[in-house]
Amino acid sequence: MTPKTEGDRRRLNFLRAEIKRHNDLYYTRDNPEITDDQWDDLFRELKELEALHPEWAAADSPTVTVGAPALPGGLAKVRRQAPMMSLDKALKPEELTEFAGRIRRFLGDSGPGELSFHTMPKFDGLAVELIYEAGRLSLAATRGDGLTGENVTANALTIGDIPPRLTQPEAGGLFASPPPPARLAVRGEIFMEKKEFLHLNVRREEEGLTAFANPRNAAAGALRQLEAAVTRERRLNFFAYGLAEPELPGAASYGQLLKALKAWGLKVESSPYTRGGLSLAEVMKLFADLETARDTLPYEIDGLVVTLDDLSLWPRLGATARAPRYAVAAKFAPRLGETKVRDIAWQVGRTGVLTPVARLEAVAVGGVTVKNASLHNEDELRRKDVRPGDTVRVRRAGEVIPEIVEVVISRRAADSAPPARPDRCPVCDAGVTRREGEAALRCLNPWCPAQVRERFLHFCGQSALDIAGLGEKLLGWLLEADLVRLPTDLYRLTGDQLLNLPRFGEKSAQNLLAALEKSKTAPLWRFIHALGVRHVGERTSQTLAAHFPGLAALRQASPEELTGLSDVGPEAAASLREFFDNPLNEKFLADLTGEELGLAPQPPERGGGPLSGLKFVLTGTLSRFTRAEAKARLSALGAEVLSAVSGATDYVVAGATAGGKLNRARALGVTVLSEEDLERLIPRPTQSGEMDGANQNAPGTLDFASLLLKMEKLSVAAPPSEE
Repeated sequence: MTPKTEGDRRRLNFLRAEIKRHNDLYYTRDNPEITDDQWDDLFRELKELEALHPEWAAADSPTVTVGAPALPGGLAKVRRQAPMMSLDKALKPEELTEFAGRIRRFLGDSGPGELSFHTMPKFDGLAVELIYEAGRLSLAATRGDGLTGENVTANALTIGDIPPRLTQPEAGGLFASPPPPARLAVRGEIFMEKKEFLHLNVRREEEGLTAFANPRNAAAGALRQLEAAVTRERRLNFFAYGLAEPELPGAASYGQLLKALKAWGLKVESSPYTRGGLSLAEVMKLFADLETARDTLPYEIDGLVVTLDDLSLWPRLGATARAPRYAVAAKFAPRLGETKVRDIAWQVGRTGVLTPVARLEAVAVGGVTVKNASLHNEDELRRKDVRPGDTVRVRRAGEVIPEIVEVVISRRAADSAPPARPDRCPVCDAGVTRREGEAALRCLNPWCPAQVRERFLHFCGQSALDIAGLGEKLLGWLLEADLVRLPTDLYRLTGDQLLNLPRFGEKSAQNLLAALEKSKTAPLWRFIHALGVRHVGERTSQTLAAHFPGLAALRQASPEELTGLSDVGPEAAASLREFFDNPLNEKFLADLTGEELGLAPQPPERGGGPLSGLKFVLTGTLSRFTRAEAKARLSALGAEVLSAVSGATDYVVAGATAGGKLNRARALGVTVLSEEDLERLIPRPTQSGEMDGANQNAPGTLDFASLLLKMEKLSVAAPPSEE
């Protein structure tokens, strides 16, 4: 590996870990350290590095995951049928052109001659899903991690823009909206207007409470209240922007879908910047106009959502792991402010990493109060050359904490000196080290109170074992009382011990013990993620749980078997083997799953589509589909599309110019299919979204078990190798 390649690898690993850490801080800890714009820059750099080095792909990378875990405890959790996804972002005007180009390339020759777009301001709010059954609101839930959110139905009913019952549309007109279906899943945005946000902060300051930093935080906090009366006092707003299943009989465009939502009594965005039937040039002009006018609007926005107007193309385009391909969020340029650095502190995380954080003199940037800025690691600190006392320019992108863009060197004091590199942990005073090839400083004491606390929070958190009620405050009491040192100690807690904690009553003790008991049979992927193995995030944990029948099988897996999975890279495989081969970890797992504590993580139920459990590899040039379209259709039917051929591969689809992968498939005895065979499995959808009726082997008209049995017996004369 060349020095440049090694540098790319280190930077990629840093970016993945840093983005995950900031996602956790913002969504789970409610304590963000960077702005939305700073996160966008990190995310963009990571995508560019992953595109440059596709061999380092990882399924738990932030570029292929969506949303964030719901907060532990409090509101009930809701699992939805269709995931709520995020949107890819266009950070420069030319990236809108690239977005349109991607659509044209994906659709190929079968796409329309000219693309037509619909625009809508991108609100700085909170995404929710409303479920209407027989016309009545039965459930409102936050996005959470896309599949699991929080039940906020009682709070949503206090928002005037959310109708408790749908209305029947009036007949007539150019587009007569159909009546709402018996079950309707509406997607929308909850937000707080600027004037209400100002009034709220005035009231809080008069009551001696901390002011909210921005309208989004205020709206999110209001929606998650346990008392609906508090939500009502915050005066939130709502508008609907789509459906979980966007197909709507009689609607040809996204604009017509919005008209149907309005006809059913739902509020939709109606500013002059919400328009359909626009060319790309018209979208560019509207984006520039909106950026100029953003301060005149009654609500906060941070960009423009650009959506392909033609609904019939949406199923063809499909989605990536985290975002639909038919829409993008074009973001405004960041706003700058100026302030001084009071000090540079070092924070200690779960893995012992020391992160430098600039403590700033409070400054309002675009209406948001900011006081801290993460400097990521020692290299970033030195690169930006930030020193205590410096005047710095920061930029705001809608979150609490800004990014330091640059130091104003001309205003630096003559006696200014760079901050010293810490040689001791600021929490436990243990030594620190910097591993070869890494940018991070680490505390050498595994029992450092900061590390122990963060490991416990990860183990109990919503993205892991989801132990309701076991938050930071309670954990602090347990640690201070020396009742827990390892997660195994949680399962040995007694009611009498809990009753001795501050403000802990009989009911609280019973609830916590019940939550701990429930966590013993948590899904296997949650248990794997709770272990905190480096490079093993939620998505990788889910992949491992889907592949291995239980923890015992995972513990015995070889590195080769692990890296054969599409979501497990070499680093994750090495970390898993290192973790399971450690005698201390062996004892820890034995204690957790032993007879005394009895944790029994549950593997997932098998199923999920007619091709579920089958692994495909595409190779060569496909003429009947674009590769992206073929992969999307296979995935929609439950298949897993891999990038490399191994003994675990079920089928290799060989197009023209197939080479090394085809040879490897033949050597391993993997069944090879032609593109004609593939078309029998994934025929093109018609304009109505149904499969081509002329294809009698289309899904829905053919017994898949019979087809696959026949495919096993095929002897495909695949194209000759050109490698």
